[in-house]
Amino acid sequence: MKNGIEFLVGLFMIAGFAAFGYLALQLGEVSLFSNSKTYTITAQFDNISGVKKGSSLQVAGVVVGQVSRIWLDEDDVANVALQIRNDVKISNDTMASVKSQGLIGDKYIALSPGGEEELFKEGDILTDTESAVDIESLISKFAFGGVK
Repeated sequence: MKNGIEFLVGLFMIAGFAAFGYLALQLGEVSLFSNSKTYTITAQFDNISGVKKGSSLQVAGVVVGQVSRIWLDEDDVANVALQIRNDVKISNDTMASVKSQGLIGDKYIALSPGGEEELFKEGDILTDTESAVDIESLISKFAFGGVK
């Protein structure tokens, strides 16, 4: 009888730890398996100040993906790998902009879809971009008379 109770308590503990581990991974947005439900395109920006890996990708305020990688190429252009859900189709004339949530909130990338019928495919490059607004340089230009 004692062994049966200990066995059930052990099973309960294992199930509890497994549930805790699963919850921790889901809340941390960690994927253990390859995410084949997305495709990746690259956007090229002059300035992506504040955008980081894991930043959200939005269309009309709806999160449709995330930033999976950021790197600088040999021409000093910031490249951002955008991981987009497969059910979201992005046309070739879409524009990507760096936006801020709230006044001093996190940066994210907003996609403004165009009307073209041809769509981006895995590995394509989006060059129609709008870089982050550098508030500090704007304030400094205004304060020191650089604004005309």
